[in-house]
Amino acid sequence: MPNPGKPQAVKELLGSRHAVKAVVMTDPGKMPEPPRRLEESGLRLWAEAWTLGWLNPNSDIEAVALLCERMDERDLLRSYVLDNVDAWRERASLRKLEEQIEASMKTLILTPEARIKAGVNEVKTQTKLEQLLALKAKKNE
Repeated sequence: MPNPGKPQAVKELLGSRHAVKAVVMTDPGKMPEPPRRLEESGLRLWAEAWTLGWLNPNSDIEAVALLCERMDERDLLRSYVLDNVDAWRERASLRKLEEQIEASMKTLILTPEARIKAGVNEVKTQTKLEQLLALKAKKNE
């Protein structure tokens, strides 16, 4: 029976080269405008994705837009499948689309499992005290 693996916290304390460095983002990025029209689900995901803080508006905008469009398409396809019992081809397409959505979410680190693997623990916004200290520092400059 092999030895169990060490927990991530122990690896970090020991300084293991296999330890994943935890990245804590401090400032969520500015939310850009969607490049194409999105519906309700797509817009909700668009807003949630950009408030996380680790997406780059210059390089990630197309990937996020594709994911949001897939979410809108999923809503339409799902409502059609629920209304038509005999739509087995569309049901299979819906399952395939859901797999693509899940893969895209993992790629963009939007699932809890993907965040753990990437070492992103949390997105920390500034507290009121930190905001006041930053204002004081700017005022003293």
